[in-house]
Amino acid sequence: MAAIGSTYALRKKLPDNALGNVLFSLGLVVKAPYFGTVFPLVQKMEPGFAKVTAPNWFGVHNHIGTFHAIAACNLAEAAMGVLMEATTPTSHRWIPKAMETRYLAKATTRLIAEAHLAEPVDLASITTGTDVIVSVSITDTKGTEVVHCDITTWVTPK
Repeated sequence: MAAIGSTYALRKKLPDNALGNVLFSLGLVVKAPYFGTVFPLVQKMEPGFAKVTAPNWFGVHNHIGTFHAIAACNLAEAAMGVLMEATTPTSHRWIPKAMETRYLAKATTRLIAEAHLAEPVDLASITTGTDVIVSVSITDTKGTEVVHCDITTWVTPK
């Protein structure tokens, strides 16, 4: 089994409860300040899966008062990043390369982003640069998918 990265190790050291989620999420925003614009709350982080929520507040609204499409993309990227930090072994590194986004419905509530690997992949076996796609489904509190993103990450050995 490959060694886990420092970000995932930190999450595992924190309590597995609301306090741990808040503390880890604050650290995420310190590490990547732009994510702070959506107030992400990391609720689940494990290899191959991440769940991150964002409140519906005026700072993410567009001109019609709904969750702005690019703010939803920011949430998707936060979820993808959390997943990749938990999934990528310390022998490798990753960086986002592309994002394909579909805006499916107006979002009028807080949002829930669930990220998972689009296809199973053994990251530890990657010996050259490889595209790894993370699929992110963003739903409202009623369970309606409002945005869907497929984010291509570039994974290479260190």
